[in-house]
Amino acid sequence: MNILYINHYAGSPDMGMEFRTYYLAREWVKMGHNVTIIAGDYSHLRRKNPEVTESYQTSDIDGIKYVWIKTGTYDGNGAARAMTMFRFVSSLKKHAKEIVETENPDIVITSSTYPLDTFAGQKIKKIKKDIKLVHEIHDMWPITLIEVGNMSKYHPFVVMMQIGENSFCKNSDYVCSILPAAKDYLVKHGMREDKFFHVSNGIVEAEWGNYDSIPKEYVEIFDEIHSKGKKIICFFGSHTKSYCLDNLAKAAIDNDDVVAVFIGNGIYKEELMEKYAKHEDSICFLDPIPKTSIPDLFNYIDATYVAAMDNEMFKYGVGMNKLFDSMMGGKPIIYAINAPNNYIVDYNCGISVESENLEALKKGIEKFLECSDEELLEMGQNGRKAVEENFTYKTLAKRFLDQLNK
Repeated sequence: MNILYINHYAGSPDMGMEFRTYYLAREWVKMGHNVTIIAGDYSHLRRKNPEVTESYQTSDIDGIKYVWIKTGTYDGNGAARAMTMFRFVSSLKKHAKEIVETENPDIVITSSTYPLDTFAGQKIKKIKKDIKLVHEIHDMWPITLIEVGNMSKYHPFVVMMQIGENSFCKNSDYVCSILPAAKDYLVKHGMREDKFFHVSNGIVEAEWGNYDSIPKEYVEIFDEIHSKGKKIICFFGSHTKSYCLDNLAKAAIDNDDVVAVFIGNGIYKEELMEKYAKHEDSICFLDPIPKTSIPDLFNYIDATYVAAMDNEMFKYGVGMNKLFDSMMGGKPIIYAINAPNNYIVDYNCGISVESENLEALKKGIEKFLECSDEELLEMGQNGRKAVEENFTYKTLAKRFLDQLNK
């Protein structure tokens, strides 16, 4: 089977995020399918962008054919980024016939976060009518722009995204969502209920058996904290206000038995460091580590912190990569997100508290400290077992295709 995966921001382990497209594609290649990913030459999410001299330049990454479209670069989320979206989709539409002749797809997946790529997918389907057209949802655009970005629903860009969303709801053969509770919303925008299916993010087991070590100086810091009889609660990832990092810092300051360790970068990190500069005994800030070192991190910490602001967007569900990494890490999770899917409760792999509730978080940390070593070990094992059984990309890739064959 020939699978055409359209994702403007698709990456790879070498280039960096987005990883999901690569991981699913690699599993499909292992299953014997031919997979082509069409992506833009520039993405703000990648650590390293490919060197592309002309559009429709190809490369091979682990048996996956990548086709690169020149879109131009941008900074931030302004007009320059929007123009790259229009260039990407316009180029796909313009060359739709050539794409069909070259790739001969049986399945086309449009998955660029923004919904405009559905129009390219729909044009490809008009040329080859027997393909299955799937739209994959990462974030809920345009409602994310309204709820999180504070944009007016009448803003021309938002209106355009809404047109795209309505179109993929009505014209896709299937709609796959990373978020499990999005179906009712999409039905209101024209999707038939039987088109919907959910495939979450997950992990790659091989990366947890062969990984890189964290820096030696980090090990020394962790050993020093433990030598004082304190537990390490670790947040790793992008430092933004949306992850309720202040609550973890404040809770650690008020508890002499824990140290909050923040690993990563982000737009909020500098401000966070300034606010808590006088609390070095309770809070530690470290530079980011490569994704390949995340498994080793869990050899030195006692729990992870996964949280988010009590945002309207989470009513559709949560599928953060760091959640699955934390579960696979085999340590308890201090979880503070208000969402309909709560794997911490479902699999008993940590302590769940109300989002943005500092007092509830403090009580949750106290509960964590009161647990016996056996109870903590069991929580960690529960999380890892849940991932191994339900959330590996090998399982997710098969689940994705099985939905299309029903």
